[in-house]
Amino acid sequence: MSLIEETAAGLNGLAQLRKLIVSGRRPGILESLDFDFIEVEAGRAVFVGVPGDHAYNPIGTVHGGYAATLLDSACGCSVHSCLTATQAYTTLELKVAYHKAVTRDSGLLRAEGRVLSIGRRAAFAEATLKDASGRLLASATSTLLVMER
Repeated sequence: MSLIEETAAGLNGLAQLRKLIVSGRRPGILESLDFDFIEVEAGRAVFVGVPGDHAYNPIGTVHGGYAATLLDSACGCSVHSCLTATQAYTTLELKVAYHKAVTRDSGLLRAEGRVLSIGRRAAFAEATLKDASGRLLASATSTLLVMER
């Protein structure tokens, strides 16, 4: 069973995500990479995290996968917030552009995702990843498949 089904079965996507945030429960990916889901409204979702040593690659910067995961989460949950109680989604494509290196000195990172458009079978979203001073570190666009559960 999914965490959404455990905490918010039968609700629409926005209500599911709001209930998940209020519950304080964190999906495994948030635990393993140590970031948080903090805001959601229809068509918008926000994640934050401070990259620590766990996110470093061998060349001395935060691994691009850390940024990509925050961006993918923001895009996906922005779409999830627009779904009915009987719909689900999965990411089909994620394109990430890295604008600046991310290090432990970047401080609190904020990934904000927004739905660009959503139809019966496909959704399109974008997200930005910014540091505590508002500098753009990475951005992404995503194509997502919308399906019935």
